[in-house]
Amino acid sequence: MIKLKSLLAKPFAGVIHRQVQKERMTALADQQNILNQLVKTGKATIFGKDHQYELIKDYASFKQQVPLRDYEDFKSYIELIKKGGQNILWKGRPIYFAKTSGTTSGVKYIPITKDSISNHINGARNALLVYMSLTGSTQFVGGKMIFLSGSPELERVGGIPTGRLSGIVNHHIPGYLRGNQLPSYETNCIEEWEEKLDKIVAETSAKDMTLIGGIPPWIQMYFDRLIEKTGKPIKELFPHLQVMVQGGVNFEPYKFKLLETLGKSIDTIELFPASEGFFAYQDTRDMPGLLLNTNSGIFYEFIPLAQVHQANPTRLSLAEVKLDEQYALIINSNAGLWGYSIGDTVKFVSIDPYRIIVTGRIKHFISAFGEHVIGEEVEQSLLKVCTEMNVAVTEFTVAPMIQQGAGKSYHEWFIEFEKAPSDMALFRQKLNTYMCEKNVYYQDLIVGNILEPLHVHCLQKNAFIQYMSAQGKLGGQNKAPRLSNDRIMATQLLQYISN
Repeated sequence: MIKLKSLLAKPFAGVIHRQVQKERMTALADQQNILNQLVKTGKATIFGKDHQYELIKDYASFKQQVPLRDYEDFKSYIELIKKGGQNILWKGRPIYFAKTSGTTSGVKYIPITKDSISNHINGARNALLVYMSLTGSTQFVGGKMIFLSGSPELERVGGIPTGRLSGIVNHHIPGYLRGNQLPSYETNCIEEWEEKLDKIVAETSAKDMTLIGGIPPWIQMYFDRLIEKTGKPIKELFPHLQVMVQGGVNFEPYKFKLLETLGKSIDTIELFPASEGFFAYQDTRDMPGLLLNTNSGIFYEFIPLAQVHQANPTRLSLAEVKLDEQYALIINSNAGLWGYSIGDTVKFVSIDPYRIIVTGRIKHFISAFGEHVIGEEVEQSLLKVCTEMNVAVTEFTVAPMIQQGAGKSYHEWFIEFEKAPSDMALFRQKLNTYMCEKNVYYQDLIVGNILEPLHVHCLQKNAFIQYMSAQGKLGGQNKAPRLSNDRIMATQLLQYISN
């Protein structure tokens, strides 16, 4: 049976890979067709009537009729759906609500429709099949696969099945893979992360694991717990582990420690999923960036990052984007999301085909002094100095320290080291230099003697785990922000500073 699954996967992988290659060439035409289809269906919805969709003739008129919005602006329509309303944002009613946490909106309920569910399912499937086609490697299909995800148990909100996206997708795993999937359904339903992690370790430590999927920090926690419980290295526990599928955060800051923990090199596949849609995935083994999912029910727009907080920012279609520019990602989808800011920033590293990297979050930045430092800048600066000084970082975050009395203000870094630098003063100096190279505004503040060079605090082992646990956000799809423009998180982390 194992060999049969691997054998059957090869021709299917080839078919999907050829389809993906074809869609790379038709991305702009596909985007135009999707916009036309979205508007055609949207005319019959309450949202479409409120925004006079009958006046929309092209992208220019679409922008006039459909304002940009975040979840708060959608809330009234979501409430109508929860009260039983039909044809509110999309035809009929959603088949699911993806429940997610918002920083300002509390719990958010993101609609998933009969038309949009395939976007979530097929994106990850295509990433795996393209990998198989490129490498010719399908053996892992016959082994055990573990997906570190949220609970698949669903509640009802307004009569609509509701839960974490990863839990919803769990219900759509093909039957032929069900027998390979770990952990068990019962274990996956455990809400408390520490209890769940121990159960997962018990269920998987003696299995022939060939694939693991999840958010990098939670994969690392799983590996650490396996080693703690068994006393064996991962490469000995799982000698046939071949593929790591990951997404949700930038992989680079976690890559060194994860591969070191594994004790061997394995293939990785990066995804860009969210509750609002599956946006991009790795389609090549030798080029940077993730292929934008341009033919899957989503019409994309892009706002130059410098204009993101303006009242009427420039809105660009895919045809208008440029390489190496920072953009806020806006989506319009067959889930009924219109002019919706998902909160992520991206940069195109290729436009033939359209490949992106995720560079940060709109709300995760530091601009307490006008510097507007973003996630990509701090991650790349830290990665560079860690590589040069043979340092390994478990997790980190950065916040501004605004001095009210004597002394100058500065950026305060909180870092949990797996392998600390032997010369902390040199580490701090190099990190500050690389930040100046990445951000000219930060450099001006340092050179102008307005800011002190950055400060670094070493945190105790498991500091971020303890912090996330204290916030009730340990496990699942939760991740600690890398940047904050306030000191809420920084104040909490002060108690974890190492002596």
